[in-house]
Amino acid sequence: MNAMLPHTLLLVDDHPMMRRGLRQLIELENDLVVVGEANNGIEACALAARLSPDLIVLDNNMPQLNGVETLKRLREQGFAGKVLLFTVSDAEQDVRDAMRFGADGYLLKDMEPEHLISRLREVLRGALVVSPALTAVLAQALRAPQGASSLDLTDRERQVLKMIAAGLSNKMIGNKLGITEGTVKVHVKNLLHKLGLRSRVEAAVWAMENLR
Repeated sequence: MNAMLPHTLLLVDDHPMMRRGLRQLIELENDLVVVGEANNGIEACALAARLSPDLIVLDNNMPQLNGVETLKRLREQGFAGKVLLFTVSDAEQDVRDAMRFGADGYLLKDMEPEHLISRLREVLRGALVVSPALTAVLAQALRAPQGASSLDLTDRERQVLKMIAAGLSNKMIGNKLGITEGTVKVHVKNLLHKLGLRSRVEAAVWAMENLR
């Protein structure tokens, strides 16, 4: 994508006032633009397929399909953009399912508006964003099985894991470490296997809690 073009966002919330408030907040920024709004998960999936937004901001507590179910359906239909859950729900099951279905972040709606904008930009840069209150919940939900720990990883795998947690892509990690993107992919695959995790998002959350 041309670096000069604004990032495109799709807002999904069954409360029109919430969508309007988010749109007004986002429209103050030159690098972000709202290209669509959806009232529920079914509309969201249809619009995502048509608009291919860079980021979907997704409420969880919605009729028909909740946010987690919508996220699952979006990934199943091949949506590869960023998805951020923005909700009042801090239920552990919701947080855990969101991460396992490929969410790029989980934020609670009680945050300050100006902080939300900076978090949206972080997600668009590839970072995992989580409300501070949920860090412990995520760490518990994604605890590696069989007592796996960072001690099971090689030094290079630990380096790669820290960079994943910082939001770097495989290509960026390769450039920093002086290795090929293909080699980075091998390291990622190996560390996920060792830690019993299934995605980069889970790895990032695990790293935040276990790599100090």
